[in-house]
Amino acid sequence: MVRNYRLLDEMRLWVVVIWLFVCAAALPGGEQPLSRIAVEKTTLAINDSVHVKASPLVLGLKGENSEWVEVEFFHPNPSDDDWIGVFSPANFSDAICEPENERQQPPVLCTAPIKYQFAKFKNDGYNRSGKGNLKLQLINQREDFSFALFSGGLMKPKLIAVSNMVTFANPKSPVYPRLAQGKSWDEMTLTWTSGYDIKEAVPFVKWGAKGGPQFLSPAGTLTFNRNSMCGAPARTVGWRHPGYIHTSFLKDLWPDSKYTYRLGHRLPNGTHIWSKLYSFKASPYPGQDSLQQIVIFGDMGKAEADGSNEFNDFQPGSLNTTNQIIRDLENVDMVLHIGDICYANGYLSQWDQFTSQIESIASTVPYMIGSGNHERDWPGTGSFYGNLDSGGECGVPAQTVFYTPAENRAKFWYATDYGMFRFCIANTEEDWRPGTEQYKFIEQCLSSVDRQKQPWLIFLAHRVLGYSSCTYYETEGTFEEPMGREALQELWQKYKVDLAFYGHVHNYERTCPVYQSQCVVDASDHYSGPFKATTHVVVGGGGASIADSAFTTSNIQWSHFRDFDFGFVKLTAFNHSSLLFEYKKSRDGNVYDHFTISRDYRDVLACSIDNCPRTTLAS
Repeated sequence: MVRNYRLLDEMRLWVVVIWLFVCAAALPGGEQPLSRIAVEKTTLAINDSVHVKASPLVLGLKGENSEWVEVEFFHPNPSDDDWIGVFSPANFSDAICEPENERQQPPVLCTAPIKYQFAKFKNDGYNRSGKGNLKLQLINQREDFSFALFSGGLMKPKLIAVSNMVTFANPKSPVYPRLAQGKSWDEMTLTWTSGYDIKEAVPFVKWGAKGGPQFLSPAGTLTFNRNSMCGAPARTVGWRHPGYIHTSFLKDLWPDSKYTYRLGHRLPNGTHIWSKLYSFKASPYPGQDSLQQIVIFGDMGKAEADGSNEFNDFQPGSLNTTNQIIRDLENVDMVLHIGDICYANGYLSQWDQFTSQIESIASTVPYMIGSGNHERDWPGTGSFYGNLDSGGECGVPAQTVFYTPAENRAKFWYATDYGMFRFCIANTEEDWRPGTEQYKFIEQCLSSVDRQKQPWLIFLAHRVLGYSSCTYYETEGTFEEPMGREALQELWQKYKVDLAFYGHVHNYERTCPVYQSQCVVDASDHYSGPFKATTHVVVGGGGASIADSAFTTSNIQWSHFRDFDFGFVKLTAFNHSSLLFEYKKSRDGNVYDHFTISRDYRDVLACSIDNCPRTTLAS
C-alpha cells in the first residue's frame, strides 16, 4: 500500500514537470531584455571613421549616485539596427569567460552590456546623417563605464567603435541601503553595497535616535563569485562582480521612534567614507494599537528611466509602482515584495539597477522580499521546479543582496511581525507539502500567533497556492499551482488566516472568502462577525509584462474582482478590530477595489499545533 502511494506521488510529480514544460512559453514576463543580445556571436569590425564620445567624464562630484550622461556618435554608413551598449567595467573587451564545457569556444566578447539602446532612439535623422546622441542614466556600480556602437543588430552584433571612459568620483562608496525587519521586533537590519572588501575598509553604521546621541555598529561582509552561480548566463556573459554586501544589526530600538543613520567605511589610513544621511521609524511594539500601513505586490522588476533596454515591457509599470509608493511613503510602514524581484535572470548588473530604483523606499521603510521562480529555479539545485527561470543564479544573489529574518536564508521562508500584523512568508520554489520542513514552518508560523495581540494573520507566497482564474492555470483544471492549496487549505481554515497573497500571475484578482473552492460567504466590500474563510488575492501586477496574464472567460463562482493592469495592495490596520484593504493602480495611485474587515478575536489563538480545532470560531 505504501509503495502504491509512492508511485502515485511520483506520477503526480511527472505530471507537474510535463505541465511546466507545456506552459513555460505561456508564463508571463520571463524574458530578460539583455538576453536578446547574442553577445557570444559578436565580431570585431573596428572602423576608424566611426566615433563615440561620452560626457561628462567624471560623475558624482557632489556625492550623487545617479547621473545622466550624453553620448554623441557618428557612423558614415548608418542603419536601423545600429545600437549603443553601455559596458562596465570600461575595458569589457578584456573580460575572460570560462566555457561551459570542453567543446565550447570562448566568444570574442563574453560580457553583456548593463543596458543598451538603438542609435535611432529619438534621433529621427540618424539613418540619413549618421549623427546621433543619447541621454543615458548611469548609477554608481563600483567600476568605470564605456559606450560601444554596434551594427548588425542584436543577433549578429559587430563592434565598430568604443567611447572614452566615464567614471564616478568615488566608485566604491557605500550605496543603496536596504532596511529589513530583524528577528525580533526591536531590531532593524541595514544592508548596503560597496566596492570595499573587508581587507580594504571596515564597514559600519553611525546611527541613533533623531536629535540624540549617535552610536557605531559594525557590519558583516558577504560576496559571491562566478563559481557560486549554477549556470549560464550568470556564470558566463551575464556575470558581473556584485561588489561587497554589508549588513548591520541595529538593536534595542524604541517603538515608533525615529532614527537617522549614515553608512560608513574606515580606510586603513584612518579616513572615513560616508554615505548621505538617511532615516527610518522603528517598528511598533507587537500588538500595539496604532495606525499601521503595509504595501504588498509581486513581480515588479526594474525599468530604465532613460527608456533603454525594455521595449516598454516593464515600462511604465515598474517605475509607476515604485514612484507611487515613493509619493505615499509617509503613509507606508513596510513593503512586502513577494517574489520575482528584478528579473535579472542571470545578468548580475541588474541587481544594482534594482536596488538603485527602490533606494528611496528601502532606505526608509523595511523592504521584505520573498523568493520567486526568477530568483531560485535551476535544474539539479534542489529547487522544487527544474526550470531555467533564474538564469543560473539559483537564489544566491537574492539571498545575499537582501536580508530576510529566516533561520536559513537559503530556504527563504520566514515569519515577521509588525504591530498588529503577523506575516508568514512561504517559499513556493521549495516543497511545501505535509511532512516537509517548510510545511512544519507554515503551521508553526500560523499557530503560534496570539490573535489578541496580532489579530491580522497574513499568508504570502510567490506562486499561486490558492486561487487564480488566469488562463494558464485554467489548463490545470483547478485554477492553482499544481498541488498548491490541497495541503494548505486546512491550515488556513484552522488558524483563521484573514488574507493570502500571491504573485507569479501578472494581474490582480480577489476572491470571496473561499474554502475548498466554495464561497463560504458572498464576496463583499465589508466583512464583520466571526471568521468564515480566507480571502485570496493575486497581486502580481507590480511591473512585469502583463501580456500573457489574461483571465479565463469562464464564469468562476469564487472570483469576485479582476483587473488586467499594473497595481499593488495597501493594508491599513486602524486597530485590533478594523482593517482596510485597498487595491491601487500604479498608473495613478487611485483605489479600484477595496473592502474592510471588522472583527474581534476574543478567543486568544495561542494554541499549540495539535490542540487548536479547525472549527473554532473567532467570536
